[in-house]
Amino acid sequence: MKIVIIGSGNVACHLARAFQENKIPVSQIFGRNESDLKSISHQLQIPFSTDYLADADLYFICVSDAAIGEVSKLITNEKCLVAHTSGSLPKEILEGNYRKASFYPLQTFSKSKNITYSEIPFFVEAENNQDLELLKKLALNISKKVMASTYEKRKYIHLTAVFACNFVNHLFARAKEISDSQEIPFDYFLPLIKETTEKIEILEPKLAQTGPAVRNDQRVLKLHEELITNEEQLKIYKIMNESIKKMYEL
Repeated sequence: MKIVIIGSGNVACHLARAFQENKIPVSQIFGRNESDLKSISHQLQIPFSTDYLADADLYFICVSDAAIGEVSKLITNEKCLVAHTSGSLPKEILEGNYRKASFYPLQTFSKSKNITYSEIPFFVEAENNQDLELLKKLALNISKKVMASTYEKRKYIHLTAVFACNFVNHLFARAKEISDSQEIPFDYFLPLIKETTEKIEILEPKLAQTGPAVRNDQRVLKLHEELITNEEQLKIYKIMNESIKKMYEL
């Protein structure tokens, strides 16, 4: 089976690495960013092109959501299977007469950060059972956490991921603003962050909650509000504490 990965960003790079590590051959990486493609090609010894899209049995489109539809038009082979890797778009966004699918890895990717691919959950969707089983088998070569999904389910998976990852990372960035303003090294907070994330592996997040809001400690809450001079930070602080209070009916 010939596999081609379309894209040169974080997802394309890591999907190519995951395939290589698990001895799944990739025939080509195709995209428009020659510099990034060269880098991936050099690391993984996979041929690349910016102008010639190789023929394949299976294409993975790993580009931004806004570009998936347009990029999918480049594939003219009606006998192939095409899967995008978006968490928030239906497989029908793919524009062509080929078979359509979704192959969604639930992870945040950065090219410079190594990842244990066997721990990444994959959610797969296809138009028929044969293609679904093919994608599940491919994903199971990489990870033990593979689940068939529908677009309706995947929308909620992606929404949950935004709360659990994107919002949390934004809070890290806001927290660093505060620590930087007082010349406190942010890496001193990393053990606390690590303990917080490790704790929810054994406790339900609601049961693991600590802090002044869940204790309804009005003195500390008021003190913190007085310390915050940044309007956006204060808004976030108040909204988060109100949300905690409502969850615990305080």
